[in-house]
Amino acid sequence: MGPNGFNKKGFVRINVLLWADILVSYALFVMQDYLTDVWKLDFTHAAGILNIWGGISKVLPVFFLFFVEALLGNFKLLVVTSISYSVGISLLAMSVPPMLANATGTCSRYEPECIGQTQKVLFYTGMALIAIGGAGNLVSEKPFCDAQEDVEHTPMVGLLRIPGFIIVALVPVIGAIALPYIKPWTARFGIPAICTVIATLVFMTGWCGQSKYTKDEPKLEGSPITNVCRVYVAAASKMCVSFPLNAKKYHKNNENDRLRPTRFLRCLERAAIIPDGLDPKENKWRICSVTDVEEAKIAVRMVPMWMTFVVCGIVSSIANTYFVEQAKNMNRYVGKLKLPPQILLLIFNYSKGGFRFLAACVLQKVKRDKGEELQAYKKRATAERSTYMKVAPAIGIGLGMAFSVLCCIIAAVIEKRRLGVIRSHGLLDKPDEEIPMNMLWLVFQFVLLAGLDSFLENSVSEFYTHQSPESMKDYLDYFTMGVSGLGFIFSVLCVYVVGKISEKGGKPSWFQDTLNKSRLDRYYWVLAGLSTVNLFVFAFVAYFYRYEARNEGNSSSGGGGEDGVGNLELGTWKEVVTENTTL
Repeated sequence: MGPNGFNKKGFVRINVLLWADILVSYALFVMQDYLTDVWKLDFTHAAGILNIWGGISKVLPVFFLFFVEALLGNFKLLVVTSISYSVGISLLAMSVPPMLANATGTCSRYEPECIGQTQKVLFYTGMALIAIGGAGNLVSEKPFCDAQEDVEHTPMVGLLRIPGFIIVALVPVIGAIALPYIKPWTARFGIPAICTVIATLVFMTGWCGQSKYTKDEPKLEGSPITNVCRVYVAAASKMCVSFPLNAKKYHKNNENDRLRPTRFLRCLERAAIIPDGLDPKENKWRICSVTDVEEAKIAVRMVPMWMTFVVCGIVSSIANTYFVEQAKNMNRYVGKLKLPPQILLLIFNYSKGGFRFLAACVLQKVKRDKGEELQAYKKRATAERSTYMKVAPAIGIGLGMAFSVLCCIIAAVIEKRRLGVIRSHGLLDKPDEEIPMNMLWLVFQFVLLAGLDSFLENSVSEFYTHQSPESMKDYLDYFTMGVSGLGFIFSVLCVYVVGKISEKGGKPSWFQDTLNKSRLDRYYWVLAGLSTVNLFVFAFVAYFYRYEARNEGNSSSGGGGEDGVGNLELGTWKEVVTENTTL
């Protein structure tokens, strides 16, 4: 244990898991190539497998966060998921044909006839375990790492963290450069598998010894998801109960509340009604607090906005599938230097970092400029600036969606150019021949896609900061990721529907057995149109969204409220009090 409680060895052990995760991500980046080259699947079939897997990987963190807060805690979840991750990538490496050729009686060539039922079971089981491990690590790695240090940071602590950040920055570069030059697929998957197993064993050494981890425990109050479910169960159990005129009939907490009562979904308010003879502490699934009800309302109110993120997920899903398929046979040389396909992932990741910084700067500048503009109106400045700060994240989300439109347009233009080069050189029936068009043309669409992801993530997180209680913020962040994951899964349906529509009237489908014969550019134009419509739908939803206003404590309890009622005691809905006053 270091100065001020900083666990230096624990910090390093946890970061080893992060380094292994990065190596695995670079190995999986070319999974599209593996499925089309070794399994000989159509590129749409391979993309469908990867998008369903990617969608599930994005949905799982919501459930794991629930397990962390309600049942396990970060340490126990990391133990389970890191083991799952290492076993999963190991099974994936074992599923490559040469690995178990003698044991299964199959051949050892990288051909589809060498892939038996055993290899398929190992592959799909490994991918499922990787999804579980990756989702669990995403939820628990950072919080558990933060738990290893004291709240007070010293200069020594900062110095100790610098090598970790340097290695985190170097590992992607090394992985992007080294892994592609390893030709056998057994080694491409085997090396990350070995590194992941070693990282898991290093992490496990913190379970015992002199430098043990600072472990956490599940929250006693449970999860916000449980609270939302309790509200629906309690409200359903009292569907026939009339709203009481006495405000004391509603259950209220003893803590200070900063949520303003709303008229939205008043049917849920029955969850807070206290039936005669029941103790709220002993009947938590029959009686909820007003705070729980208002938090449940916030979650429901965000559903229309969440639905617009599905289309963003559909657009994001093309990065590791169709973009990679485009790059497979393009010219990779810059002078005499041959670039690996993973360089595109490296550019994408660093572009995300740059756009994330840009998004934060844009949001801050918008708020600051609007605040200065409102200073001329002293009486309205505070309220209007507060409102604008709440609306600013929605503007950032809209900018992210604009990036998705631009990404699809640029991708369509570049793909049409690629197809033109293919036709002019007679390569339509030669899918394995190199295309005399440089792979770096694809950098534009990868960078724009990074803009979509960065602006969306930053702005959504900022939006939740203003529009949700602190207890629900992490859940809402991961829930947004889960909705985007549904977009990954729906992209499979989208490709199927577009393909069926395109072949009506006896016309050839836009999706053929090879990419050279397909019209992926037209599919990108469809996504551009879909993203444009989605942008307008989001603008409509954001315009009519009821932005949450927070009460500023009890300091002004004697003042008048927005509708003449005044600041109210916690647990009292304004409507109920107004009715009582009138009566």
